[in-house]
Amino acid sequence: MRIAHLSDIHFGRIAYPDIVDALLAQIERDAVDLIAISGDLTQRALPTQYREAARMLASIHTPTIVVPGNHDVLAWWRPLSRVLRPLARYHRYISPGLTMSFENERVAVLGINSAYGSTIKGGRISRATRASIRTYFEGRPAAAFKILVVHHQLTAIGALGPHDVARGGDAALDVAREVGVDLILCGHLHVSHVESLKRHPAEARIVVASAGTVTSDRGRLSNRNKNYYNVIEVEPDSFTIVERCYDTETRVFVDVRRSHFERGPGARGAL
Repeated sequence: MRIAHLSDIHFGRIAYPDIVDALLAQIERDAVDLIAISGDLTQRALPTQYREAARMLASIHTPTIVVPGNHDVLAWWRPLSRVLRPLARYHRYISPGLTMSFENERVAVLGINSAYGSTIKGGRISRATRASIRTYFEGRPAAAFKILVVHHQLTAIGALGPHDVARGGDAALDVAREVGVDLILCGHLHVSHVESLKRHPAEARIVVASAGTVTSDRGRLSNRNKNYYNVIEVEPDSFTIVERCYDTETRVFVDVRRSHFERGPGARGAL
């Protein structure tokens, strides 16, 4: 099972004229089984930007899970609409719902919303959303590889420095552990990073793959002026996360890091 993880596309701030086409061509060549997009399709939630995002999604023939990000919420200069119907344009152009899922005999994937008009950059995981995480994954086979897709970080990760954490994120992370989530795919910070989270030896391990911005000019910190996406390769006893970075000379994304993890009880961290 091979999954492409994209995040922070930001139509309206695309870094290079040909990078979106190069990305889609490479994903098609890889023949991935699923594409997971963890939010921020647009820069300012403008209709023109949403139409570009919708055209891109319409050109993809692979099963795709999409969740919104904070930039997909109506802008602050429309305060009433931002609070009362923050994702109206997302619903119009992208999806009528905010939760998507995909499953087969190997994986179970759930995408949830963390973007609300009442927040600025940070996100929120509501009580109802936490309940939906529990309901969905408790209904999946124990042997399935379980993936949660969300825009914001659910907990602080020291390697990324000070950063936004979704309100209710730690509680959502506790639920994810309880129902056996193996991998969280997120974005928001525009820095590519993979980390195994385990607070004490007896606790279930969850791996977090935070993708960089895949096509925009908004890379940060060590990823400044760089574009990344992830490829996840799921095997029966292990999984590998490959971080890819765009090479402006060859116009392809090249592998830069591989993180390998064992699956199952007592599984270790990256090998």
